[in-house]
Amino acid sequence: MGNDDFSRLELSLPAARQNYRYFRSLLEPSTRLLVLVKANAYGHGAVEFAGLMQAEGANYLAVALPVEGIELRKAGISLPILVLTAGTDFFSEMIRYRLEPSIPNLSSLKALVEVLKAEGVRDFPVHIKLDTGMHRLGFMPDELPELCSYIAECPYVHVVSCFSHLAVAEDPSQDSFTLGQIEMFRRGAETLGKALGYKPLWHILNSAGIERFPQYQFDMVRLGIGIYGISALPDVKLSPVASLKVKILQIKKLTPEDGTIGYGRWGHIAPEGTVTATIPCGYADGINRHLGRGAASFSLNGHRVRTIGNICMDMCMLDVTGVPCKVGDTVTIFGADPTIGELAQILDTIPYEILTGVPRRIERIIVR
Repeated sequence: MGNDDFSRLELSLPAARQNYRYFRSLLEPSTRLLVLVKANAYGHGAVEFAGLMQAEGANYLAVALPVEGIELRKAGISLPILVLTAGTDFFSEMIRYRLEPSIPNLSSLKALVEVLKAEGVRDFPVHIKLDTGMHRLGFMPDELPELCSYIAECPYVHVVSCFSHLAVAEDPSQDSFTLGQIEMFRRGAETLGKALGYKPLWHILNSAGIERFPQYQFDMVRLGIGIYGISALPDVKLSPVASLKVKILQIKKLTPEDGTIGYGRWGHIAPEGTVTATIPCGYADGINRHLGRGAASFSLNGHRVRTIGNICMDMCMLDVTGVPCKVGDTVTIFGADPTIGELAQILDTIPYEILTGVPRRIERIIVR
């Protein structure tokens, strides 16, 4: 019995293509497009999704950690891969697997150069991160002179790109801050380019930035949550790529005499009786525990059915009273209905957290 008989995350190839082409349509033909596949491609399955993006024509991929990039290389992904959080301990592995590190500070750059010297490597591709207001990683403006002085005389690296990250590109009320970030980035990137004697690629726009500030697309943009179906604009209907689906394991017809349902006895049986369906998907599979006790409803045969009782680690129960169903029928946890946005609103969180919470034990299946 395969995983498809239990739980699976379906990845819609048509939806991914539609979203990709929407964002591509906002860009000049010469603008490069980088797709983020970090955190297991936002929970979608890094190898599977990277392969889709490579086939669709993306110019670059980005991951958070070296181990994520190594996984893609071992799976046969050949696109250039930017490692956003390269650290300082895995430079030899990054050289071996042709991964391109983000450099956020001078100490990291010097540590890389020592490894490059030892291994006899020159002109190794790197990406310089500028801090324009996110204050997470990157060179501050007053650190640029020392960087420029050092890197201009360094034959061991070649700066492929200079980039920064927008903090509130999705929020119109803070556009003045966003525009300030873009201007600070422009000044920093120009300073770096003058020191190098050549112009690296510039990129600062994320998904929301592509939609709201396409005039600042520069040489490349970074497409993250948007490719997976989440738009920063209320009137844009992107297609959800991922649908978490699971099949019913058992159905029970319960009466008040049967007591209660689930851990903590939080599931209560109606006076006229309750019909429950148990599905093999719980909080270890991406169904947040706070969606239990009726807080959320999922789709079953054209009906919405609410959770009943507490979410278990590997299972949860649904109230299917009055809904025609049988063992083996499919329940949609999220996808087109309900949407990931609906569940995020219930949980007072963002879609990213729900998507990245779907573990690797859930099989990813590409739907063509």
